[in-house]
Amino acid sequence: MNAPIIDPLQGDFPEVIEEFLEHGVMKCIAFNRRGTLLAAGCSDGNCVIWDFETRGIAKELKDKDCVSAITSVCWSKYDHQILVSAADRSLTLWNVLKGEKVNRITLQQTPLQARLHPGSSNPSLCLACPLSSAPMIVDLKTGSTTLLPVCISDADTASSRGKVSDGTPPFTPTAACFNKYGDLVYVGNSKGEILVIDYERVQIEAMVPISGGAVVKNIVFSRNGQYLLTNSNDRTIRIYESLLPNKDGLKVIHEITKEFDGLDGAEKLKAVGTKCLTLFREFQDSITRMHWKAPCFSGDGEWVVGGSASKGEHKIYIWDRAGYLVKILEGPKEALIDLGWHPVHPIVVSVSLTGLIYIWAKDYTENWSAFAPDFKELEENEEYVEREDEFDLNPETEKMKEPDVNEDEEVDIVNVEKDSAFSDSDASQDELCFLPAIPCPDIIEQQDKCIEISSKMIENNNSGSPPSEEAGVNGRTTNHASSPLEVLDNPDDAGGARVKRKRKPSEKGLELQAEKGKKPSKPSGRLSKFKTKSMVHQDNSNGTYVDDNSDE
Repeated sequence: MNAPIIDPLQGDFPEVIEEFLEHGVMKCIAFNRRGTLLAAGCSDGNCVIWDFETRGIAKELKDKDCVSAITSVCWSKYDHQILVSAADRSLTLWNVLKGEKVNRITLQQTPLQARLHPGSSNPSLCLACPLSSAPMIVDLKTGSTTLLPVCISDADTASSRGKVSDGTPPFTPTAACFNKYGDLVYVGNSKGEILVIDYERVQIEAMVPISGGAVVKNIVFSRNGQYLLTNSNDRTIRIYESLLPNKDGLKVIHEITKEFDGLDGAEKLKAVGTKCLTLFREFQDSITRMHWKAPCFSGDGEWVVGGSASKGEHKIYIWDRAGYLVKILEGPKEALIDLGWHPVHPIVVSVSLTGLIYIWAKDYTENWSAFAPDFKELEENEEYVEREDEFDLNPETEKMKEPDVNEDEEVDIVNVEKDSAFSDSDASQDELCFLPAIPCPDIIEQQDKCIEISSKMIENNNSGSPPSEEAGVNGRTTNHASSPLEVLDNPDDAGGARVKRKRKPSEKGLELQAEKGKKPSKPSGRLSKFKTKSMVHQDNSNGTYVDDNSDE
């Protein structure tokens, strides 16, 4: 859809299901930086990368060592690598272009979510949130892990209390995420607190209490790093505005800490927390009081989207940042398990419990007046009055106009203007926006088999092999010799249970079969009738017919 003919007064949020993607049973999704590729983790341990422009599969990352369901997928900053976490407690880092594994490690607990460090183009660190353990920083090269504190009391003993020694899970699942440039980690714990952690020193720098003290299930930053979203067990989505700068946030928080040297313990952390985050908005459904699934921001941060966690319904709620509910998208009667907003376009992608990916897009209304500034749309017919100089070769109105374009101004056709959505892009780094198409070559062995079998079929036809007794759909006989298509379907086991396609014999083949299948027989009724008529003549004398072949 051309951008100039889109009505600017329409909201930039999706409205209808445009298409759906199907490949196995997909569990989780993630867009790359530009939104040109969509990664989806499947229940069989494979990761499928879709070309979002053509809606076709660009690459499939198959891990022979993993047969468990994928729990999360995450792209690196410039999309050259992708991190996959699975239910078999593994973390696998892939080279997307080559389709090869870079590193693979196994944790002690199943990672529900894993995120690569956002500040590095070739990251080796990731943040993992296990099922029954504290969030941890994982070094993918060495395999070492560093447990992060999840409450103020165990900040000094996080390394000892975070381990599972007797098989009893000491922690409920805890949500965590990096900030925009990855120098701080924000953790939402089971006590209803947001902890700001310096992961290098494993130290809590600030704490922000959440009203109600409910368990935090999800925590995520907006794309520009200005807003933080939390999803709690009290059925409320909260938006916090970050008061720290995107860059050098750790240095700023150290300066703020010095201002409150007179305070100790939790009071000091709460005081610093007031300088880090402030509550901006709260979203909830006050009527149904439903839980939310996979809430997130839009690409520009202007919209907030959340899926219904109710079983048997596929509903997506969209709010603006002011707190107003602007749209409820109702899909098929299937539960929603994951959700994502396109980084650039007003497109939402949702994953259903059955493993399908639904693409929600805007139902555009074309505004044809955008083609001409002086074009006016009419609600009803009006009588038109011509201007006096309307059909003159050189109207006076054109003579009065002066050109607005400076013809002496040089036009820059070399440099590319920076997109505000990608203002932090490094021009020296080549982003991976598309994957090259790899054609599948024909297998020579199968071609030779086809030629050999085809020659055998011709020899059998010429040697007079009896045709099949079965009649085809059109009443013609068919040959049961294996066709090349049958061999291609199952070249190793021709007698397998797989359904095989049979090629329809050509007309020439049918004629050969008919000639070979003929036996000497009496003349057909049509020919006998012809001969009888030729041997009978009329006796004009008495008007009777006489047979020349008779004895009389």
